[in-house]
Amino acid sequence: MVHHRYATVEGRRLFYREAGSAGMPAIVLLHGFPTSSFMFRNLIPQLEGYRVIAPDHLGFGLSDAPPADEFDYSFDALADLTAGLLDQLGVTRYAIVVQDYGAPIGWRLAIRDPDAVVAVISQNGNGYDEGFVADNWQAVWNYQREQSPENAAALRAALTLEGIRYQYVTGVEDESILSPDTWHLDHAFVSRPGNAEVQLKLFLDYATNPPLYPALHEWLRSRQVPVLATWGKYDPYFGPDGARAFARDTANAEIHLFEGGHFLLESAGDEVAALIREFLAKHLPTA
Repeated sequence: MVHHRYATVEGRRLFYREAGSAGMPAIVLLHGFPTSSFMFRNLIPQLEGYRVIAPDHLGFGLSDAPPADEFDYSFDALADLTAGLLDQLGVTRYAIVVQDYGAPIGWRLAIRDPDAVVAVISQNGNGYDEGFVADNWQAVWNYQREQSPENAAALRAALTLEGIRYQYVTGVEDESILSPDTWHLDHAFVSRPGNAEVQLKLFLDYATNPPLYPALHEWLRSRQVPVLATWGKYDPYFGPDGARAFARDTANAEIHLFEGGHFLLESAGDEVAALIREFLAKHLPTA
């Protein structure tokens, strides 16, 4: 049974999906851009025996989305809110499932509290410089260097319906297996008044993420953290070298490259779920 709930953290109302109960091993699912915990709707029921918590980040999905002039959006701030939610729920030790933006939020949680995160499942959640596909990051890097109207306009194209659809369909051989509900729902949320400025603020703040990678790698090396990387190898933003690189820092890395793209759960959800269950049985057993 999946429950759909709200909690107030630091005065902000956060939506989250939850399954399982206290006392079960915990898994925290952290979504990417421009989606929400909706991306995990089919995965959560397949994680029976675990307490699963999947929040919508502030500014995304059904969580509050204060305008950028009322809240200082950053990955630090999103990690603070996630940590606050987990504290309210009494979750102190957990595995993380990260995708896209969920990765830098998850890395911050692990670096701040190295004992809390006991295993990592990365579905195209980058943690290495070689993971970036430069052609499709150039517009972000241009905006980080200069916040000109022209550079902002290039990024606003990623918030259009076609720009979001591109993220879902690129690298998927048979587009008919994808549900169009996904990109239409994402587009509806990012089209709310003021949300484009929220997204631009996070594009700008993404520059703070690569400087954290050495601390992430040290955490992986020093603790030999188990990592499962399930990666759509035709992701236009995060290439498969980003998956392979995890094996450099932990001997407990399992790398699986799929025929697929950025949102692998939409095209290979059952296969990924089976790998996750097998991985968790080894590293976060239910009994």
